[in-house]
Amino acid sequence: MSLLSVSGITKRFGGITANRDISFEVEAGELIGIIGPNGSGKSTLFEVISGFYHPDAGVVRLDGSALTGLSPDHVCRRGIARTFQKLRPFAGLTVVDNVMVGALTRTRDVRHARARARELLDRVGLVEKADAYARTLSTGQRKRLELARALATEPRVLLLDEVTGGVDQRSIPGLVQLVRDLHRGGLTLLVVEHNMRVITAVAQRIVALYLGEKIADGAPDVVTRDRRVVEAYLGQAYVQ
Repeated sequence: MSLLSVSGITKRFGGITANRDISFEVEAGELIGIIGPNGSGKSTLFEVISGFYHPDAGVVRLDGSALTGLSPDHVCRRGIARTFQKLRPFAGLTVVDNVMVGALTRTRDVRHARARARELLDRVGLVEKADAYARTLSTGQRKRLELARALATEPRVLLLDEVTGGVDQRSIPGLVQLVRDLHRGGLTLLVVEHNMRVITAVAQRIVALYLGEKIADGAPDVVTRDRRVVEAYLGQAYVQ
């Protein structure tokens, strides 16, 4: 049985179909990249998997148990966490308190949650900012904060939405290495990313979406040369 199963997911907004009959399986320990042009349904799919949207058809299962219809907090407690393309820290809280919010989904012991938060800040390279307010962080640092907060919920599957988006070029290698380290530690990851150098460097498998539909699913070197993917997203210059 796959760890995560996405089966026949369809999501409509009025007359617009953002996801149409999307299906794929995720094995434990996989790192899967999700690619496609803007408007292809990537973030909508993440919203469905994480419980923020309820699909019009289809089901998401974790270890065979249906998650569809559960609220985001219940999906999180089952073992799925996510980061957001638009960063959403609690700006008026300190960095460590932001991460504690995640840790408190797993424990009611505030001291334990604070200690766990500091451990995770050290893991993501942000411990020196633990007592700073989240609003003072750079974009790259906020990306690391989002990662730490998601990790504090002890996910079995982590969804990363544009983990390198909007950061300066000098910050990208460190974020890529952090994703690799999380994967090597045994975490299952789904990564939405527009930077193809990043996605081909970290992903074991790529799922490509276009106009809400899945158009390819396979190894990076196969998907990036798929005619439909080249025409819809990458362009001929990418494969030349």
